[in-house]
Amino acid sequence: MWYTALVLLVGVERLAELVVARRNERWSLARGGVVSGQGHYPWMVALHTGLLAGCLVEVAVAGRPFLPWLGWPMLALVVAAQGLRWWCIATLGRQWNTRVIVVPGLPLVTGGPYRWLRHPNYLAVAVEGAALPLVHTAWVTALVFTLLNAVLMVVRIRCEEAALRLAAT
Repeated sequence: MWYTALVLLVGVERLAELVVARRNERWSLARGGVVSGQGHYPWMVALHTGLLAGCLVEVAVAGRPFLPWLGWPMLALVVAAQGLRWWCIATLGRQWNTRVIVVPGLPLVTGGPYRWLRHPNYLAVAVEGAALPLVHTAWVTALVFTLLNAVLMVVRIRCEEAALRLAAT
């Protein structure tokens, strides 16, 4: 029961992200923001929705147990990933979005976690995508998400890098 609550809580967190993203999207577009990568966005939404559903379905259907030696460290990673994600959101401010939107003329953000990593939000996504299912031993969901996310991140990061290069010219 508590695992279902955890997954639903992550779902609520994702909805909060979408609220922030919509607000930031309106702000960016009002300032001439350019949207890129529309083709991969629905796949990203489907993958993240599938992660949450997969966590619940695999645990229920396959009877995956909670193993404390695995579950507690994975829960700590989920919490850490959420902290990193919201640090990224706070650092980027109005420039953060779930879509690729670049406002021409704005400087590249190099503070916060961007001081050390070019795409720290994607590290948070990767960690959460592996750890959340493993909190309750849903290893198939963790594996499938990790593999599909790796493919999607190649596309997404290339898209972001191209959009940032274009904006810099």
